[in-house]
Amino acid sequence: MQKGKEQQGTGPERRGNAVAHGPRRAVATLRTLGPGLVAGAADIDPTTVATMAVVGATTIYALSWLAWLLFPILAIVLVIATRVGAITGRNLQEAVKDRYGPVPQWVLLGSIVGVNVLTLAADIHAGAAALGLLFHRESNWFLVLFGGAALALVLWGTYDEVERVLKYVLLVLLAYPIAAVLAHPYWSRVLRDTFIPHFSMNREYVTGAVAMLGTAITGYVYVWQTVQIAEEQPSEGLRKTRQLDAIVGTFFSVAIIWFILIATGATLGVQHRPVDTAEDAAQALAPVAGSYASSVFGVGLLGSALIAVPVLMITTGYVVGGQLDVRRGLSEPIRNAPAFYGVITASTVLAVLLSAIGISPIRLLFLASIVAGVATPIGLTALMLVTSDRRLMGDRAVSGPLRVAGWGITAIVTFLSLLYLAQQITAGGS
Repeated sequence: MQKGKEQQGTGPERRGNAVAHGPRRAVATLRTLGPGLVAGAADIDPTTVATMAVVGATTIYALSWLAWLLFPILAIVLVIATRVGAITGRNLQEAVKDRYGPVPQWVLLGSIVGVNVLTLAADIHAGAAALGLLFHRESNWFLVLFGGAALALVLWGTYDEVERVLKYVLLVLLAYPIAAVLAHPYWSRVLRDTFIPHFSMNREYVTGAVAMLGTAITGYVYVWQTVQIAEEQPSEGLRKTRQLDAIVGTFFSVAIIWFILIATGATLGVQHRPVDTAEDAAQALAPVAGSYASSVFGVGLLGSALIAVPVLMITTGYVVGGQLDVRRGLSEPIRNAPAFYGVITASTVLAVLLSAIGISPIRLLFLASIVAGVATPIGLTALMLVTSDRRLMGDRAVSGPLRVAGWGITAIVTFLSLLYLAQQITAGGS
């Protein structure tokens, strides 16, 4: 595989040198804080918005503590993913393929692609629903339009252009903190539930926790991080900057997640109103944001979809391309990487078809989070095996507290996923 940044002769070496020199270091470092923000913002896709809305409506603020616990969890996972991409020069799927047997690589590929396509379908449906809110039309009219526009951005844009667009779209996510403040929540209760964790075996509570973990640390987020870093091949100094970048992006992501949960809990939750459609969520904010409620919600939902959908498409292309060992990379013209772009196009077409099956956007988005939560232990286990493998990582293999933390996160997510499945089986049999 020829790396796009190397082909273009731009990229990490020049920025790494800038970081290393004198009084310009701070400015150069700030300029490099891009991909981590993109990865963090990509985590605020419509599945996250829908999940926080459903969790807020069903548990109010009870899981607000978990929202902030996602900060160290995501930071650890993205720092580990950054190391994997930088040190091995491979994305996660490539590393597993090169090191382990056929069963692990195909299981990982199936878990990533399956969750990606379902999430892509849900996010495209959400983007169409957002357009429906903004233009006061039936959302189904916009499914092909939104999916086609996102696909065109990937097919006819370069890697740098896609990243640049995503950075600007980040600004729309500021609508969510504003909505939370305008909702006038009961702040003493918010702070109590945020800083004093409350545990429950209630099915709604466990389902909400699994969905939150699934939407926050879904595989495409850390796989995308390994893709970016493997493409960039940063120097040692720039790799450390990228780790800081991941932490900054994570804080941004978690803060928005928390604000969405608080805003929804303060409106739909305290009123015991379920969230079934995007229209329901928007109308629940109408008493707070007045006649602009639908527009604010629609813009936020559309912005999050525009951030996440290209990342999902590209990640799917990279992991499948890595498994099939075909030429890949956004810097490649379509004629040089037909299989890579073919996978992106096919996954998008399949996602558009899935999005049109008649399930409401919110229900499909929440389902995608649950599926991601159940599948996440597979990807996390693969990530930890790779990052601990000295044949792949050499003397830079992750060890000590970071390794313990990584395996601890994997164990917690696995336990909650198994608990959720056990509750579903028990409920189904009763």
